[in-house]
Amino acid sequence: MQKIAQIITKIIDFVYSPFQKYVPREIFRYGACGGGNMVLDWILYFVTYNFVVGHELVYLHLADHSLCLTPHIASLCIVFPITLLTGFWLNKYVTFTQSTLHGARQLGRYILIVAVNLAVNYFGLKLLVEVFAWYPTPSKIAITLFTVVISFLGQKYFTFRR
Repeated sequence: MQKIAQIITKIIDFVYSPFQKYVPREIFRYGACGGGNMVLDWILYFVTYNFVVGHELVYLHLADHSLCLTPHIASLCIVFPITLLTGFWLNKYVTFTQSTLHGARQLGRYILIVAVNLAVNYFGLKLLVEVFAWYPTPSKIAITLFTVVISFLGQKYFTFRR
């Protein structure tokens, strides 16, 4: 996995060279990794919403309870764990490599920041899709763009601090 991180880092740093006068390396790496993970999230969300969940309600039967998820929320629940792990890995091994915190502590902090973003995503999707009647995929994109700032500040100064 370290070898893959090194390859990704070399590619990002190669692309970075014309921008080095304008953007700090760490912000550029964060943008590249976060942008890649965000695009992965959008693609997985689109595929999940349209082809896995198929615009249908999802019923979960848990012990004594049943739960019904709307298709856009079910898609979010399916995609979330995947992009959580890819995002952590990219941040830890490509973007914020100078952090001396133990990996388990970083993961716990990362999950906390991501939980805040998940709440923003959940309530944002509820608002935009169910109240304002926007389409789910553009709603997800708009909310994601908003959470980028929350993520960067949280990851830099809390999760992967030096």
